[in-house]
Amino acid sequence: MNHALAASPATTHWGWFDASIPHALTIDSGDRITIGTISGGPANLPGEGFHVPPELLEVHEQSPRRLPGHILTGPVHVNGAQPGDVLEVRIIDVQLRQDWGYTFVRPLAGALPHDIEAFEQIHTRLDREKNAALLPWGLTIPLRPFFGVMGVAPPKTWGSISSIQPRAHGGNLDNKELIPGTTLYLPVFNEGAGFSCGDGHAVQGDGEVCTTAIETALTGTFELHVRKDLQLDYPAAETPTHLITMGMDPDLDTAARDALRRMVDRVVAQAGLSRNHALMLMSLVADVRVSQLVNEHKGIHVMFPKSALGTGG
Repeated sequence: MNHALAASPATTHWGWFDASIPHALTIDSGDRITIGTISGGPANLPGEGFHVPPELLEVHEQSPRRLPGHILTGPVHVNGAQPGDVLEVRIIDVQLRQDWGYTFVRPLAGALPHDIEAFEQIHTRLDREKNAALLPWGLTIPLRPFFGVMGVAPPKTWGSISSIQPRAHGGNLDNKELIPGTTLYLPVFNEGAGFSCGDGHAVQGDGEVCTTAIETALTGTFELHVRKDLQLDYPAAETPTHLITMGMDPDLDTAARDALRRMVDRVVAQAGLSRNHALMLMSLVADVRVSQLVNEHKGIHVMFPKSALGTGG
């Protein structure tokens, strides 16, 4: 069955995840859902000549921003999901919802926090038909839209947490590989899972070094499956060609070690290799990439080609 969930003051939570947030919609495992999202606060709005979704202004006027963070649409309750399960999020489609996005730098933030002397923001025109962004100084770059934030409700004991820091529930992963055709796997901590998304990015480089991508409003279509045959304690993903494991921590070395150990586990399980052989193989064919450097908990993702899973030893 197909469902739709539009962004509105009643269906968004601004800045936080919390297991107590009422679910905005209930679907069955295996259903598809198209979710509309919005992005940015009043200070991020453009000047005249751009389309501003009216629901963005309604959220600004009516919705409390409990913690610093993103406007997220959801949560979505998936029937049958229980703590200990895995929510399989098949990313079917991602589309622009507006013709602009914003990017900013500010002091004491980003990968070079002491290099920025003053806040500066730009607005970039987005062309959906050409799949291109026109930067203010005249450069055109191709778009590759994805959601920076996709996550489930965190453990109840965590209470309200900011959407800025990625954690075991997912959240602000800022992983540019999470495009249509990729499947994201999220551990479930609460009945119904409570899936939310937002933080639309029109395009982002690995690292997201200035703190922001081209932040914009997106519409995403997802197919959500409850997996009782999988066990995960941390988000993972899979593209048509690669396995992806992730690690997030304030220390980038710790994030890398965590992501690598998770990939060793997957390669051992799926290729039948010893841990030593798995790590040697990863040194030959896997790529260790920096997802983002700017969300307090930095992100690493390891990409392992499925073509290298063919032999055991």
